[in-house]
Amino acid sequence: MTRSEDATTTTIDVVLPCLNEEAALAWVLERMPPGYRPIVADNGSTDSSAKIAAELGALVVSEPRRGFGAACHAGLLAATSELVCFMDADASLDPRQLPEVVAPVLGGKSDLVLGRRVRRPGASWPLHARLGNAVLAAKLRRRTGAALHDLGPMRACRRAELLALGLRDRRFGYPLEMVLRAAGAGWRIAEVDIDYLARRGRSKVTGTVRGTVRAISDMRAVLRDG
Repeated sequence: MTRSEDATTTTIDVVLPCLNEEAALAWVLERMPPGYRPIVADNGSTDSSAKIAAELGALVVSEPRRGFGAACHAGLLAATSELVCFMDADASLDPRQLPEVVAPVLGGKSDLVLGRRVRRPGASWPLHARLGNAVLAAKLRRRTGAALHDLGPMRACRRAELLALGLRDRRFGYPLEMVLRAAGAGWRIAEVDIDYLARRGRSKVTGTVRGTVRAISDMRAVLRDG
C-alpha cells in the first residue's frame, strides 16, 4: 500500500476488542466501510458476541486472558494489512467515520491519529469519566508535546511500526502506552473530531466509577513507568 492509495483500493484491518457486545455488534459490523476488514478480538464473552461476529463476516480472534490491552494486541497480531485501526465495539463510535481518522495516515501527514470524541445526544460519558480523561490528556500533552485532548479509542496507524514499539501493557493502560511510545519514537501524532454516540449494552469501564478508577489506575501506572 502506498501513501497515495485510499481505503477503497486496499484492505485496512479494524481491531474491535469485545467483551459481551452482542447488543451492539450487528450495528457496528453492518456499518463498516468498504475496504475495512473487522477483526473482533473476543475477550472471553459469555454471550453470543463471537457467533454474531462470525455470522456477519468478521474475523474472530479469541483472547481468553482478560484485559483490554490483551484483546487489542491479539487483534493486532491477527491483522495483516499495512495500516490498522482500533475502535470500541459497543456502538458508541460509528465505523463510517474511520476514513476520517485514517486519512492523515494514508496521506503521509501523521503517523498516529486518534479520534477526539464529541458528545452527541444520548451519549453516555459520565462526568467522572470525562474528568479522568481530561486529566490524563493534559498529562500526555505535557509529557509528549502532542496536541491531544482525548485518549480516543478510535485510532489509526501502521501495523509494523506499532508492533515495533513493543507495547507491554495488557490492561487499560494499552491505549496510553501506545501514545507514549509513539511520541518517544518521534511519531507525528494528531487527532480529528468524531461523534460519540449512545452505546448499546452495559458499559464495563466508563459507565461505572469503579471501572473508571480501574482504568485510570492502569494508565497512571503506565505514566509512572513510561
